[in-house]
Amino acid sequence: MSFFAVLLALVIEQLRPLPQGNPVHEGLIAWSRWTGFNFDAGREHHAWVVWTVTVFVPALLVGLVHWALDSYSSILSLAWDLVVLYMTLGFRQFSHYFTDIRDALEQGQEERARELLRAWRNLDASELPRTELLRHVIEHALLAAHRHVFGVFFWFVLGSALGLGPVGAVIYRMAEFCARYWAYKSRTLSAPTNERLMLRAQQAFALIDHVPARLTAAGFAVVGNFEEAVDCWRHHAGLWKHSNDGILLASAAGAVGLALGGTHAPELMPNRSRGFDAGALPDEAGAEGSTPGAAPQLAHLRAVVGLVWRSVVLWMLLLALLSLANLLA
Repeated sequence: MSFFAVLLALVIEQLRPLPQGNPVHEGLIAWSRWTGFNFDAGREHHAWVVWTVTVFVPALLVGLVHWALDSYSSILSLAWDLVVLYMTLGFRQFSHYFTDIRDALEQGQEERARELLRAWRNLDASELPRTELLRHVIEHALLAAHRHVFGVFFWFVLGSALGLGPVGAVIYRMAEFCARYWAYKSRTLSAPTNERLMLRAQQAFALIDHVPARLTAAGFAVVGNFEEAVDCWRHHAGLWKHSNDGILLASAAGAVGLALGGTHAPELMPNRSRGFDAGALPDEAGAEGSTPGAAPQLAHLRAVVGLVWRSVVLWMLLLALLSLANLLA
């Protein structure tokens, strides 16, 4: 049943994606604000209380609805799983930015592409050289694909296997949202917030994302250049500040033969870098601070899209085989 829920959710989301500023997103923001206001008194243990309430209360409610519907009809529980997956999983939650940036670059509108990247990731790309602009688009697109599709997928499948329905998908999505929201509130809005809350949310999400990030990286290796992907995974994942991001991006870089990382990284910052300066990324393989491979070019955007979709097909086929084996057992 989980296979059909994921398949239908992906198809429906492609045909009718959730609009920007949708009620679900606005509700998540309101819920996070409410829990922070009512449960956060600034102490160490309060950070975990706020995070636990924010993440697990929605997951518990979703699980209760699933179990109640499943007691009457498996079709109703499948429909509920589909609704939850539609709100938590899908490319179209971020792909419009990627598509608009790619179209702008193909039409020679580089300034518009920089503005779109700023609107998407809230970083100043005005002084980035073209290769670094492309690298940021590729890295953010890969991370977004993992967090909006593969991470939700893996946790949903695990939850379904344990009889929890879509609870796993909600836990992953809420944990990712909390880590992103409280960091944004603290650093960008300059709003009063418990610094411990931001750090604990990021630590919790890193733990939750530990296995999914490695599964996504493994999928990239299988559908791309396997030897190069594994080599980059082993030797270059440490370029990035966060290990989960590093493993995923290093594997993708090796899978398509692309130089990612580098010294011009205002947000996805390698440990050895603290900012970016004007100047082009060296074209030769093995540039300092980056993975081996070709410097990012416009054609690599389509190569990365192909890598992600092949990985989707791979995991869907594996899920279909597991579902078939379960039916025949």
